[in-house]
Amino acid sequence: QVHLVESGGGLVQPGRSLRLSCTASGITLDYYSIGWFRQVPGKEREGVSCIPSSDGTTYYADSVKGRFTISRDNAKNTVYLEMNSLKPEDTAVYYCATDYPYRGGRYGTICGRSRRDYDYWGQGTQVTVSS
Repeated sequence: QVHLVESGGGLVQPGRSLRLSCTASGITLDYYSIGWFRQVPGKEREGVSCIPSSDGTTYYADSVKGRFTISRDNAKNTVYLEMNSLKPEDTAVYYCATDYPYRGGRYGTICGRSRRDYDYWGQGTQVTVSS
């Protein structure tokens, strides 16, 4: 059974950093693309970043490019989202997702950018950026 758990969210002042974790059970995350998304009330869930299953191109939304970094720790079966220089507009519930069961990734070396590319999701972790 595939299970994703996000952690690391919280309340932080503008300009500070947080690192979100997405840990999986039931699958080996290294085999699949992983996406990070975020959602605020009344708005659609938007893609923030994704990482393919193998050497390929990571993706960042323009709004986070240069500030956020996605990475894997295969030994811990975990994907991270390092968020620096946080802004109030980064406030949202952050979700991770996997494109399991597409071993090698649904699109190979390119990770999916749309929420429709992912069928398995974590429960989300709240990030609040406020002074």
